Amino acid sequence: MTFLVPQPSQRYSDIGGIESALLLIRELVEWPLRYVQLYTHLGVDPPRGILLHGPSGCGKTLLANAIAGELGVPFLKVSAPELVAGLSGESEQRVRALFEEAKLLAPSLVFIDEIDAITSRRDASSREMLHRIVAQLLTCLDSISLEQTDSRAVVVIGATNRPEALDPALRRAGRFDREIELGAPDEEAREKILRCVSRRMLLCENFNFKWIARRTAGYVGADLAALATEAAAGAIRRIGYELLLSPSSASKTAELDVTKLDKLYVSMDDFQLALGRVQPSALREGFSTVPDVTWDDIGALDDLRGELEMAVIEPLREPEKFARFGIGISAGVLLYGPPGCGKTLLAKAVANESGANFISVKGPELLDKYVGESERAVRRLFQRARASAPCVIFFDELDALAPRRAFGGFNVSNTSDNEAVGSNASERLVNQLLTELDGIHPRKQVFVIAATNRPDLIDTAMLRPGRFDKLLYVPLPDEFGRRAILQAGARRVPIDPGTNLGAVAAAARGFSGADLTALIREAAVCALRSDAPTITEDHFRAALQSVLPSVSPRDAALYDAMQQNLRRARGHVRENVV
Repeated sequence: MTFLVPQPSQRYSDIGGIESALLLIRELVEWPLRYVQLYTHLGVDPPRGILLHGPSGCGKTLLANAIAGELGVPFLKVSAPELVAGLSGESEQRVRALFEEAKLLAPSLVFIDEIDAITSRRDASSREMLHRIVAQLLTCLDSISLEQTDSRAVVVIGATNRPEALDPALRRAGRFDREIELGAPDEEAREKILRCVSRRMLLCENFNFKWIARRTAGYVGADLAALATEAAAGAIRRIGYELLLSPSSASKTAELDVTKLDKLYVSMDDFQLALGRVQPSALREGFSTVPDVTWDDIGALDDLRGELEMAVIEPLREPEKFARFGIGISAGVLLYGPPGCGKTLLAKAVANESGANFISVKGPELLDKYVGESERAVRRLFQRARASAPCVIFFDELDALAPRRAFGGFNVSNTSDNEAVGSNASERLVNQLLTELDGIHPRKQVFVIAATNRPDLIDTAMLRPGRFDKLLYVPLPDEFGRRAILQAGARRVPIDPGTNLGAVAAAARGFSGADLTALIREAAVCALRSDAPTITEDHFRAALQSVLPSVSPRDAALYDAMQQNLRRARGHVRENVV
């Protein structure tokens, strides 16, 4: 059995968007394999193991293939599950055979894909066979020092999308001690990847790579390659139907008309259609597609827009300016206020305008009945975000995720044991969130936005400066705001030009943004019933009879009082109120 594979066809020119990782891996792999004398002269061993980790499709295998293709050294490639055998001792024999062949062909490069499949943590619950495989792999890694290979380097690259699952012994010095993290590409990196994957394609004139890169947040390299392939298939489909309908299509052996081929190119429309067909891997990794919501869709809340731009969007666009003034990333922004006033819509607009990756989490989604699982879900959430920076994490219904803890961490009320266990679980979850917000792990360009209708239920430790240090109150819109919201909503429906939206806004006193959206929908239904071509003011008057405000005046007053209480609780820190 041999693990040697033909030289890959990929080269460095096939890689885009991960230049920093490529530079680092060239230093760790290319120098030892080409210039081992540099290390022997100094009397030190070169790096033996490099661990590539990141989401599926981000370019780990491509990176290994490209460096093997450029160097032209013997390349031994294996998927970790292929090393597992049914007979006792055979799996360890395959691992030994892999490294013996690598030493025989040295200088050589070994690539083990999906390495987490055979190197999971050794504990009482794991199988004995996996214990033996891990032990054998550790022994083999220790056997490829220059002293034992006659000064001919052997470098091992492992790839995984679950680095936390690896046995800690593998990640110590002298083994896989160098780690390179490949995250989801940002907008600039996506543009470079698109240029790489489509450089052999015949594109239309004035092709706009930046436009596509802006609309592919959450796409990794493999997704962008699939997008280009689907766009090309769309172009072929377009010309193919013309050929089928032509008279010459009756002949099976008819040659293509050259003039038809002149029309065959990939257009922006082909890519736009492909965007609807290719699902980004990020959706399977816990990310959300970036919402198609702009500031214009909100129609009000201009003051809050300015605050959010300074907290999230501007640090992404001009990080050097903020660094010059010593201003770091805002720890977190909490949007609070009555339901239906646009808190979630604001977060979506920020994600869209910033062009960052976007993770949307409903508070209860992270809760798990098993001890420790909720905290682990929070850790993984922030790990994913850090690996894919710049990234916006949006917590909806934060009060469900971070409720007030019992005094001193003890269950002081007369509750049952089950309720006490639930309280302890909530406390552990809040503690984990506080740890992440405090930035014990570097947050890089990870921004946190949360929304709640009940800030009074949130643990007070979450609201101190340095955590959710910017509290933005989103109240019910005033008459001017209601008119702006109606005008924004009117762009999507046929409104009669003579309709006085100002009068409708004045009549809709106490309506939230969601109520106004429902009002427009009900007015449209009234227009359909009367078979009218457009929505008139009479239709809005009829709709006002059935659509009522969802927030009562009493509740609105309670929210205003809650906002004042929060101001006092934070030492009269200036609140940002519309």
